Amino acid sequence: MKKIQKIIVAADGSVDGCKAVDRAIDLAKKGGAELEFVYVSSHINKSIPSNLVFDAIWDKLPAGVKAKKHVETGSVHEAIIGIAEKEKADLIIMGSRGLGLFKGAFIGSKSQKVVEYSDVPVMVVK
Repeated sequence: MKKIQKIIVAADGSVDGCKAVDRAIDLAKKGGAELEFVYVSSHINKSIPSNLVFDAIWDKLPAGVKAKKHVETGSVHEAIIGIAEKEKADLIIMGSRGLGLFKGAFIGSKSQKVVEYSDVPVMVVK
């Protein structure tokens, strides 16, 4: 199995998104991977600006963990997959549900689309 060197993390400020961030930071600490956080601006998360999300993440980052941030617009799954491909990521980590209204499903529609369309392995955190 190939060593995980670069992890894309979907960051939207949701509870499950924060759990995904924590899991990614833990993996990066243990394995030395670089983290690439992706915030996709949409009508759903307009009340949580990217700078607030990134400030909270950067407060958690331990010394020695390399991280970058990306702010994208448009389709959430296309933006996440696009960054993963562009950055040659080894893994995508995201929360099972974001900030959408529908809470009954095990996995949210955005997570489902990333799992379905990505060639990069995806870890969905619940």
